[in-house]
Amino acid sequence: MTASLPTPLIGASTLLARLGTPDWPVLLDCSFDLADTGAGEAAYIAGHLPGARYAHLDRDLSGPKTARGAIDGGRHPLPTREALAATLARWGIGAGTPVVAYDAQGGAYAARAWWLLRWLGHQAIAVLDGGVAAWQATGGPLEQGLTPHAPAAEGYPLRPAAMPAVDASELLAAPGRLLVIDARAPERYRGDVEPLDAQAGHIPGARNRFFKDNLDPNGRFRPAAELRRVFQAFGATPGQVVHQCGSGVTACHNLLAMELAGLPGSALYPGSWSEWSADPARPVARS
Repeated sequence: MTASLPTPLIGASTLLARLGTPDWPVLLDCSFDLADTGAGEAAYIAGHLPGARYAHLDRDLSGPKTARGAIDGGRHPLPTREALAATLARWGIGAGTPVVAYDAQGGAYAARAWWLLRWLGHQAIAVLDGGVAAWQATGGPLEQGLTPHAPAAEGYPLRPAAMPAVDASELLAAPGRLLVIDARAPERYRGDVEPLDAQAGHIPGARNRFFKDNLDPNGRFRPAAELRRVFQAFGATPGQVVHQCGSGVTACHNLLAMELAGLPGSALYPGSWSEWSADPARPVARS
């Protein structure tokens, strides 16, 4: 079952063909709205893919904020590996369980779940290309209400981190050696507006790749060859690339796009702009 799960993306028709079979994966509905943190869960209750669990960005896909707030870890700190492993076990996910993450926001939050599971060493994890809209367009049914809890899996094994991450001190210590790619909208990257964080602007030297540009007009990921050309045009090898956004969430969309493009190995800066801009001692660029 593990080997047969397409990764990092799975198409809606491919997933639908598994409905009612032993190959049906554990589904994680990651739908979310930063401006209304209850909206995603409400939408899940109103209609979700069969058997899906709800993965809340704040409760399940992030850790608690530190005593110093955004200055240490940003608005969505990573959960500890132990906490994440316990969450997966609670959802009935074992080390070899196939998992598909999806949302209704173009994969913005599903990509965070994908990265976290990969970080924990999980291989059988894919994102549903096109999310809820693609599923419905293919004729897939929705269920209402809360999915009953599945039997908890045995303790999820803790392995060495399988996805690289860097912190602010590493970025400050390596100017020019690492290429930072900022996934935020261009107006936030430039510093024209800043609706969420302490300062407007971007990390000096960072380049901009708005995560939504990874999608075609139908809300599905662009072809791998096209994404490969885009990311190679930045002129850095994957091992030199660090992705960031506002709080380490939509940056995972660019990480997923690079993986799809056959360019694995880039890193995430989890604290991202929310952490960076919270410390007035760190430099800020505007353009």
